[in-house]
Amino acid sequence: MQTPIADYLELLLESLGEDGGEVASYIPELANADPDRLAVAMATLDGEVYVAGEAADAEFTIQSISKPFTYALAIADQGLGAVLEHIDVEPSGDAFNEISLDPDTGRPRNPMINAGAIAAHALVHGDDADARVERIVDFYSRLAGRRLSIAEDVFESELSAADRNMALAYMIRSVGTLDCDPADTVRGYTRQCSVSVTVSDLARMASVLAAGGRTPDRDQVLEPAVNRQVLSVMATCGMYNSAGDWLASVGIPAKSGVAGGLMGVLPGQVGIAAFSPRLDAHGNSTRGRRIFERMNHDMGLHLMASTESAHSVSRRREVDGIAVHEIVGDLHFVEAERVLREFAAEPAGETPVVVDLDRVHRANDIARRILLEGIRRLRLDGHDVRIVDPWGVLGSAETGTGELVRGEQAHGGYVPASFPDVASAVRG
Repeated sequence: MQTPIADYLELLLESLGEDGGEVASYIPELANADPDRLAVAMATLDGEVYVAGEAADAEFTIQSISKPFTYALAIADQGLGAVLEHIDVEPSGDAFNEISLDPDTGRPRNPMINAGAIAAHALVHGDDADARVERIVDFYSRLAGRRLSIAEDVFESELSAADRNMALAYMIRSVGTLDCDPADTVRGYTRQCSVSVTVSDLARMASVLAAGGRTPDRDQVLEPAVNRQVLSVMATCGMYNSAGDWLASVGIPAKSGVAGGLMGVLPGQVGIAAFSPRLDAHGNSTRGRRIFERMNHDMGLHLMASTESAHSVSRRREVDGIAVHEIVGDLHFVEAERVLREFAAEPAGETPVVVDLDRVHRANDIARRILLEGIRRLRLDGHDVRIVDPWGVLGSAETGTGELVRGEQAHGGYVPASFPDVASAVRG
């Protein structure tokens, strides 16, 4: 069977309707972008990536989404105390390119606005400006799981329009919080912003932050304390002067870029990315924001709602030649998605399949709907699906705006007959 997560993402994109906003025009190369491109990706902590949209393979420049990652590298190189001496962590309430320094200390307000990001870039270790950029691209590549490159055409175009960033760099230098040459720093910062990525790259990079700084290959690329600092600043400052509204309505640490990218991190669960070039007045992707709002509504992704323990185990065993999927623990989206992958590995045929929920006591709405859709698809593959659900976990998941599929594919509230135990289910 095919997992329904990709189907959900496709339907999500179809539901967005008309787009508003305009592409970034102050960078000549970005002004030429196709405004109608659209894609979304979701990456789990163990490396599974789901992607949808006609622009799923399109590369675009990372722009300001680079800021949290370079900030992380600066902390890893210098230590948090040294970085805090140069860059504050307070929400500025200003636009991304605002001239915003603390009047008493001369520090940029936070590392997510341009002034703070330029200062963070300068704090990355390197023998010269080119060496700093090389280390930054290497770091991004480790997070993305593939070698990334710089879009030279966008870099040249962006550098030609970098007067304001150059002014910010000289201003920071004048108050003593920039130790490097301002022109070299802005050139390096512009190259950092010109790294090319896809939505899959961004989702995977976000998933590393969601996993506490660890890649799907179990490589601890960021210390947990550094990772926590980055997510904290993203949550309060990542969406510029709409950060408060974002945190209240969507509720996950996020960062946007003026090329149309938008990246979000749900700690302990998933990394999410969207790409749509039209921007709102704050410089954030209009359809990207709607994607995140819809996913929050459908899947309960709000950080402040994640109050229950999210630990679960799924294993497949055979009893008298019949496959038994034993599930243990509370179920949320991320656990249910892993169960779906186990279901998807079952070869099509008429053999019975037992789904044992005896040791599951709670499942949120999205997890119930995912399981029901997985059961439906097992039945379409020909299996006689038998459920052990003494606690009524499956209940009657509601359909509507949050259903994973629609029309004739929808589960329609179907709940299979439940057996009291595995032995009874195996006997049929």
